[in-house]
Amino acid sequence: MLGAGCEPRDGNGPVTPSGRRTALLAVKIDNVGAARPQTGLDAADIVYAEQVEGGLSRLMAVFGSRVPAVVGPVRSARETDLELLRQFDRPTLAYSGAQGRLRPLIEAAPLRAVPPGAADGAYFRGGGKPAPHNLYLRPARLGGVAAGEDAGAAAGFRFSSAVPRGGRAETARTVRFPAARFSFDWSAGQRRWLVGMDGRQALTAEGRRLTAATVVVQYVDVRPSRFHDRLGSTSPLSRTVGSGRAVVLRDGRAYETRWTRPGAGSGTTFRAADGGEAVAFAPGPVWVVFAKKEQSQKE
Repeated sequence: MLGAGCEPRDGNGPVTPSGRRTALLAVKIDNVGAARPQTGLDAADIVYAEQVEGGLSRLMAVFGSRVPAVVGPVRSARETDLELLRQFDRPTLAYSGAQGRLRPLIEAAPLRAVPPGAADGAYFRGGGKPAPHNLYLRPARLGGVAAGEDAGAAAGFRFSSAVPRGGRAETARTVRFPAARFSFDWSAGQRRWLVGMDGRQALTAEGRRLTAATVVVQYVDVRPSRFHDRLGSTSPLSRTVGSGRAVVLRDGRAYETRWTRPGAGSGTTFRAADGGEAVAFAPGPVWVVFAKKEQSQKE
């Protein structure tokens, strides 16, 4: 298995030795059984879980505070990613490829796209997994990527070690896609949510549990996009601009909130559902699961 050792923090913050300011790194990560355990996810500031063809899931890991030496397996981009990543300032997007009609939109988006072939030696096959679940990335070979800026802060998240008022005790939550599911179980000892995927413990490449300090179940509009995969299945599009219900999980409690993102270039805020103050996240990694809005109405 491939370990996830991290590059050291640049002493000058998010600036390369050349003096050029770096961008946050977003990597599209495979999430079917054959791709697990993934490498580098435990270094991400934010992990987004989104629905793809066939009701399966795929992950978008965003790195800022730490940049792992290796990340993967890397898979292809979707239209959902372009709207999602607009809230960051010209991030670097690493992905394995894209549907032909989507490529012009990626090239026109305000981000730095680096699929295989765009950076010498950045991608390699390995990890003892079958293709296509064995494509990995060495971020250091992309150039312009270094540790420094926290991706959660860049996304507009508010953090505080103080536990927010209100909420209700909750120590387990499961979110279901048509053909995938995510579970989060609170560990008081670790003060983290233990991540599970498709009924199994989610592990790092080194065999440790994947954890989150905060979990957000964000209910969004999921509709068919204009694009499809090579088998002809329509790609879902999760709309992350707008507003709606969300449940924020931290410190063994659940907080009913309303998420708001007024425009593609804006960050996402989460305020108490009763119209109160913003709900602060616990310091540490955040997992955001984009659940279909109709699920919220059934709960």
